[in-house]
Amino acid sequence: MKCIVGLGNPGQKYRQTRHNIGFMVIDELLKRQGWSLDKKKFNGHYAMDFIGGEKVILLQPQTYMNLSGDSVKPLMDFYQINPDELLVIYDDLDLPSGKIRLRQTGGHGGHNGMRSIIGAIGTNDFNRIRIGIDRPNPNMTVIDYVLGRFSKDEEGKVRESIQRSAAACEMWLEKPFLEVMNEYN
Repeated sequence: MKCIVGLGNPGQKYRQTRHNIGFMVIDELLKRQGWSLDKKKFNGHYAMDFIGGEKVILLQPQTYMNLSGDSVKPLMDFYQINPDELLVIYDDLDLPSGKIRLRQTGGHGGHNGMRSIIGAIGTNDFNRIRIGIDRPNPNMTVIDYVLGRFSKDEEGKVRESIQRSAAACEMWLEKPFLEVMNEYN
C-alpha cells in the first residue's frame, strides 16, 4: 500500500493559496480517479482505493500545516505504511513558480509541515515532491506570501506543475521512485 500526502491548511480561507499546492495535487489526483475524500479519521480527510493493482491512500491532513505529522503518523501506523511507501507533496519557496523537484530523502528545508512529519515518523527517508512557489518580494512577509493566492501571471505555470506532479504520483504507483525522479527532475 502506498500513501500520497498533499500538505496544506484546512478551510475555505486557505483554499487556492500557495501553501495549499499539495492539497491541489491531491484534488487533481481525486479528479483523475473519480474519487472523493470520503474518509475522515487520523486528523485528516482521505480516500483509499486501487489504482492499477496498487492500493493507494490520498491524504489531506486537517491539522494545519505545522502539525501535519499528527495526521500522517497515526495513518501510517494504522495501515502499517513504511516510510518508503510515503510520498509527500508540498510548496517550496526556493524553487521558481511552476518548477517541481523530486527527492527520496532530505531535511525539512525550513518547511514546518515537513518538520512536523519528520519529527512524527522519526525519519527523513521518504519520497517527496517539492513544488516551486518562488519567494516574496522584499515588502511582503513570508507568512503573508505563502497564505496568499497565486497571481494571474503564475496561474499557468502553477496549473502545469500540478498536472506534472499528479502524473509523477501516478508513475510512482507503477515504477520505482528513482525512475520517476529521472523522468520529472
